[in-house]
Amino acid sequence: MPILYILLGVLGLAVIYVFATYNKFQTLKTRIEASVQEIGNQLKRQAEMIPNLVSSVKGYMKHESKIFSDLTEARKMIVSSLQSGDAAKMVEASQTAAQALAPIRAVFESTPELQAAGPTSKLMDELRDTADKIMYSRRTLIDLTADYNVLIVTLPSSFIANIFGFKKEKGLQMAAEAAADVTTVKQEETKTPEVKLE
Repeated sequence: MPILYILLGVLGLAVIYVFATYNKFQTLKTRIEASVQEIGNQLKRQAEMIPNLVSSVKGYMKHESKIFSDLTEARKMIVSSLQSGDAAKMVEASQTAAQALAPIRAVFESTPELQAAGPTSKLMDELRDTADKIMYSRRTLIDLTADYNVLIVTLPSSFIANIFGFKKEKGLQMAAEAAADVTTVKQEETKTPEVKLE
């Protein structure tokens, strides 16, 4: 009789473990999806602010039409990435927008009149805040994906993953990184970016 109780206890613990691990996989998957949506929400917010920012600073940057065309392209890229729902495309779009916004930030920081303009100052603060939130959302997505993928490859949770068909998540692998060795840092990646306004 005691052996039967031990076997039932072991079986009960195994069932509890299976349920707990399955729920952990599902929770992480749901949180990964939510973090991708949060990246999308912040990018949408950024895209909506860009036209107002362009209007605010155009008078101070009449000679820099390329910056405005770059911002327009970045905004289109953001909208396209949001429609696709692809996290990697969203991150690429946010990086393109950040590069396009860099010259405007440089002008803003060096122009007291522009800093004193209430709407422009507020827009710059909002864009900084949005960039911080995008970075935080990306970090959250990376962490959640790592936690999920660790469960996929470690024992005994890998057995549960195989039984229920859970597959590794790609996370934020960029298109350029897909074929590259992501464990190395190239020399061009260490260079300080230059911003020139003439």
